[in-house]
Amino acid sequence: MSSLENTIQPLLDIFAGKPWVQAGIVAVVAFIAAYVLTGILKAFLVRVVKKTSFAFDDKLVAIIRPPLFYSILMVGLSIAVRLTPVAESVQASIMSVLQSISIAIWMVFAIRLAKIILYTAASQQKKQGFIQPRTLPLFENLATVLAIAIAVYLIFNAWGIDMTAWLASAGVAGIAIGFAAKDTLANLISGVFILTDAPYKIGDYIVLDSGERGEVTDIGIRSTRMLTRDDVELTIPNSIMGNSKVVNESGGPYEKFRFRLPVGVAYGSDMSQVRDILNEIANNNEKVCKSPAPRVRFRGFGDSSLDCELLCWVDEPWMRGQTVDILLEEIYVRFNEEGIEIPYNKQDLYIKEMPARG
Repeated sequence: MSSLENTIQPLLDIFAGKPWVQAGIVAVVAFIAAYVLTGILKAFLVRVVKKTSFAFDDKLVAIIRPPLFYSILMVGLSIAVRLTPVAESVQASIMSVLQSISIAIWMVFAIRLAKIILYTAASQQKKQGFIQPRTLPLFENLATVLAIAIAVYLIFNAWGIDMTAWLASAGVAGIAIGFAAKDTLANLISGVFILTDAPYKIGDYIVLDSGERGEVTDIGIRSTRMLTRDDVELTIPNSIMGNSKVVNESGGPYEKFRFRLPVGVAYGSDMSQVRDILNEIANNNEKVCKSPAPRVRFRGFGDSSLDCELLCWVDEPWMRGQTVDILLEEIYVRFNEEGIEIPYNKQDLYIKEMPARG
């Protein structure tokens, strides 16, 4: 006999021979005990967690009372059911219902607890952490599915249903679905790895090995979307993204982006003057970063020009096109003003002799 029955046994003896009254007394006592005990426990825990500096325990205390309350109540109701004079088969069914309700209550608690743990972990992770705010929906869904699966299994056991045949059928169905939707599954699996590994994030400028360049606008489980500089949205399956070389121009220690501007001047030009002009133009441009500072490199002797490169940084990759346009125009105007020739392909026609007049 349980401790609850021992506690209220004198009261039950008063109503000996009246099983329904005894069952009602047990149910009422169980309700009162659950309310009082969980209230005292919560008050004690609230006082304890107020002394800590982190919020995880506060959130845990806020959700712990309902499952404990209903668990104590279900134990009391189970005792009350055993006291009733109904058939054993009916009692067994009612007990299964009570167990199913208890399992469902703890399933909800497990889902809420998992969300608290995930949010706490995401808020404390660094940039390259495994759990981040953008990956929270994925892990929340996985935790929910796992909790529901375990709850369904326990409920089936509570009703005495053998899960072996169901699991075997699910395995066969899973194999068939896997073969039929292998491309979709490949995209889903790649999406999981992209979300967890985070080779790029929303807002990054990336370049695919096929040549497309643009801003990442969405990272889904099945596909990744990017907006090109032509304002054309591309949707790329994650299986392709996972097996391709992706250059993240927004990655690295900072988001600043360096571009190289090739400049050719004619042989005989004053290279010191060319270097000074290029540095002056770059430093006077508002879009060009002052740190790191622009620099000029003399790269080599071309077929018809002295080849230089102007190296500049901009704050974000999307600024490259605008900045290159402004710099090229300013370089062309200044070189014309300074008399510096920009060589280009020429063809000279030599006439060896004039044809004889007839």
